[in-house]
Amino acid sequence: MTKRSPFKYFKTSPEIIRLAVMLYVRFPLSLRNVEDLLHERGIDVSHETVRYWWHRFGPMFASEIRRRHIGGLKFSRWQWHLDEVFVKINGERHYLWRAVDHEGEVLESYVTKTRDKKAALKFLKKAMRKHGRPEVIVTDKLRSYGAALREIGAGNRQETGRWLNNRAENSHLPFRRRERAMLRFRRMRTLQKFAFVHASVLNHFNSERSLTSRSTFKRNRAAALAEWRLLCSA
Repeated sequence: MTKRSPFKYFKTSPEIIRLAVMLYVRFPLSLRNVEDLLHERGIDVSHETVRYWWHRFGPMFASEIRRRHIGGLKFSRWQWHLDEVFVKINGERHYLWRAVDHEGEVLESYVTKTRDKKAALKFLKKAMRKHGRPEVIVTDKLRSYGAALREIGAGNRQETGRWLNNRAENSHLPFRRRERAMLRFRRMRTLQKFAFVHASVLNHFNSERSLTSRSTFKRNRAAALAEWRLLCSA
């Protein structure tokens, strides 16, 4: 039985929808910025249409990226970097927890209202349920991490240090740029959805350009873009 295309009842071509979602999620652009860029290419859509497309197709694209890359995440059990960053929702402080592997791949994102032991435990269980237990877990000196790791029997795997967790802290920068362009969030559910989609798209196009030659980077970039254009194809 042939799988039904998710674009079946849309008048706009899948190529344009994929392009609009990629521009909005990958780059620090507002909905109206994306509308203007598409208009420059002769594509007449409103910013509300772009909003609808990312809500509808963003999680779908992110899930397919994860399925396609799941074989490449086996190495991620070696070392994780955990960190949390505060995000305001309607003026109220929330926390976005993130697990990043040693190469900068964002493994898991989780939004909570607190950053106590209970929240850290939920985040760790969710990440380990999907990716297994790493050999080394690098964190900052927040005591919630130590308490949660001891409860699940992984206290001896924790490492803390002044600059050891730079990998996780640097991974927050692309999200912070997107947050400013979006003028913050209004609901926890929207933040959780966008964090999941943004992390998957970031992983897909992340080619560590500073560690490879120009020719290798161009090949990896072209391959990532070609794969993106085939997402959710029938």
